Amino acid sequence: MATRTTIDFVVVTPERQVLEETAEALVIPAHDGELGVLPQRAPLMCELGVGQMRYQKGGRTHRLFIDGGFAQVHDNRVIVLTAAAARPEEITDEMISQAEHAGDAIEGRTPEDIEARTRCKRRADVLRRMRAAS
Repeated sequence: MATRTTIDFVVVTPERQVLEETAEALVIPAHDGELGVLPQRAPLMCELGVGQMRYQKGGRTHRLFIDGGFAQVHDNRVIVLTAAAARPEEITDEMISQAEHAGDAIEGRTPEDIEARTRCKRRADVLRRMRAAS
């Protein structure tokens, strides 16, 4: 039996299925760093952070904004469940502004408030960088 050289993956938000693709490799923004996924990877589940998901297809790198959630890797299939996802061309100034203002609106000083502000800032930074690179 031939070893499979690609990975099927799907990205789903509460509103829609954003992407269903096949790729040679994926990099997922896990909550504690990036996670590379190649064909035949051992099964796993992980919590996602805010960041870019990158995938290689046909010798090109494609990118997708991911806003937290969970990923499951099993049997050469990756399922990404996230609160929000966007291709670079879908990112607007309004999305970036909303992320910045959401962080500014959090005024508390609890660890949870600080973490929420940091997450909003990270979201705005990732969106801004992805938009500039597209």
